[in-house]
Amino acid sequence: MPKRIPEKELNAIVEAVAALPGAVPVSAILAGLPDELEKRTLQRRLALLVEQKRLIAEGEGKGRRYRAPVAVTGALNLIAGKARIEARGEVYLPLSPEGEKIGRAVRAPIQNRQPVGYRRDFLDDYRPNVSYYLPAETRRRLLEIGRPPGGERPAGTYARTIYGRLLIDLSWNSSRLEGNTYSLLETERLLDLGEAAEGRDALEAQMILNHKAAIELLVEQAEEIGFNQYTILNLHALLAENLLADPQAGGRLRRIPVGVGGTVYHPLEVPQLIEECFGSILDVAAAIADPFEQAFFALVHLAYLQAFEDVNKRVSRLAANIPLIRGNLCPLSFVDVPERAYVEGVLGVYELNRVELLRDVFVWAYERSSARYSAVRQSLGEPDPFRLRYRVLIAEVVAAMVRAGMDRKGAAARVRQCASEQVPPADQPRFVEVVETEIMSLHEGNIARYRLRPAEFRAWRESWR
Repeated sequence: MPKRIPEKELNAIVEAVAALPGAVPVSAILAGLPDELEKRTLQRRLALLVEQKRLIAEGEGKGRRYRAPVAVTGALNLIAGKARIEARGEVYLPLSPEGEKIGRAVRAPIQNRQPVGYRRDFLDDYRPNVSYYLPAETRRRLLEIGRPPGGERPAGTYARTIYGRLLIDLSWNSSRLEGNTYSLLETERLLDLGEAAEGRDALEAQMILNHKAAIELLVEQAEEIGFNQYTILNLHALLAENLLADPQAGGRLRRIPVGVGGTVYHPLEVPQLIEECFGSILDVAAAIADPFEQAFFALVHLAYLQAFEDVNKRVSRLAANIPLIRGNLCPLSFVDVPERAYVEGVLGVYELNRVELLRDVFVWAYERSSARYSAVRQSLGEPDPFRLRYRVLIAEVVAAMVRAGMDRKGAAARVRQCASEQVPPADQPRFVEVVETEIMSLHEGNIARYRLRPAEFRAWRESWR
């Protein structure tokens, strides 16, 4: 008589697959299981689950991948993530009494939690600049710690000042909250040198690189971004690149039902209602005057709606930075945020329409981010206004000279030509000096600033005579 496979073991496999983005290989599933399992044993279990139609298999041989039978969004699966969290010795953060109550409620066994759908009145009852998720005292405190000294400056100045650190921190922390296993140093090497970590799944590198592209959009277009279709749809397209089963789903509101692993919450299924609610969220967010209330509203409602086939929480985390970057405030990078606290905060929104636990996470995270970037700014000193004014043009000229393989003589002539054509006469000498300093200071550790690849840099070094 064949040995009976424990249902708990099969459920753990299904949950591990559901917690990962898109279709995934056996190696990624093994890494997500709470208990060790031989690879061949897992392959037999996967074959059974495919036969039972609990999973879908794509491809053949080494290219075989597995996914849930409906789009299952995000990594909100506490069961699959429990072993990973406990292995890291992850601690919680201080909570309000209301936050603690929500945490206890969403930690209850899933069979004891009441299934719920999307509640439109949770959104419709909110009145911008009348309703507030963040108390007035909290908003005042966040403004005090998040506003840099020096008075009014152009949108994005703060983010550009700490850009190198922000790019790594936000890419890593947002990916980490999705279960990505890259370390901070591996993330830094991937973003600076384009080198993927050995032994890691390609999907993890793609997730981090997608964050880089999305953060670049927010910082480089700080004066144009906002809570509008262009910004949010393009954020999703950048964050979802090469991660969705349907390549056309990037930057497009979903037209199919989705499930969310590890929760009793069932998102909207009717495309017209999804579109209506998405438009309403953007309208309400755009009308909110306080940047911190605006950021938190976006964090809550963009994740709750599940407007896209996947990558919704990532969109909500980066969208929360829109008013902070535009308002020249300290960005929110989710540094040191415990994965479990964030997950349970989002579950509180999904299942209870309660924001207190996620609010505790948001406020604590912003205080940590502000402290971190205040220290970074002090170590960097005050930004050079001239470099800020010509930042984009400087980067374009340096990148063009490298890609053209120019030597010193050709580069000097090119810089002077560019200055005479695109820079006011009074600024031309300084512009030439800055660009020449930048080109002479290039090394493999800073070429990502100019969107240069290691191969381009090495080829140029051969001709730099």
